[in-house]
Amino acid sequence: KEFGDVQLHVEFQCPPPKGHSQERGNSGIFLMGKYEVQVLDSYQNPTYADGTLGAMYGQHSPLVNVARPPGEWQVYDIVFHPPHFDESGTLKSPAIATVFLNGVLVQDHQTFDGPTGWKILGHYSPQPATGPISLQDHGNVTHFRNIWVRALKAAQ
Repeated sequence: KEFGDVQLHVEFQCPPPKGHSQERGNSGIFLMGKYEVQVLDSYQNPTYADGTLGAMYGQHSPLVNVARPPGEWQVYDIVFHPPHFDESGTLKSPAIATVFLNGVLVQDHQTFDGPTGWKILGHYSPQPATGPISLQDHGNVTHFRNIWVRALKAAQ
């Protein structure tokens, strides 16, 4: 199923540490298949700020690091509003996310600069009003459970 405006709940568990930085429990949650909220073992694991747990990947670092040790279950609660375009394809409003990690606010009504990616500048182009929610696989065994999504009324 595809979604636009949503409330998303995801519980995840990073594997025991092997490696460092982005090699530890690297995964992600993609909203509309374009906008990533990072999943990473960030417990005593320095990495680049906009690639750590709670980051809007490659764009905005989290307000605080509240990562639990690997092996413990962690919780994301995300409210996401997609970008809106006018009839000519001009951006009217960017994608926005509010993200709670383990009950702590880590992204406060933060705008995405466009679709996320590694070492790219976000840039908007017209897109459908809905898209898939997906979990990223970087070859790190990350477990997920208790995933639920609630469609929200479109923000105006």
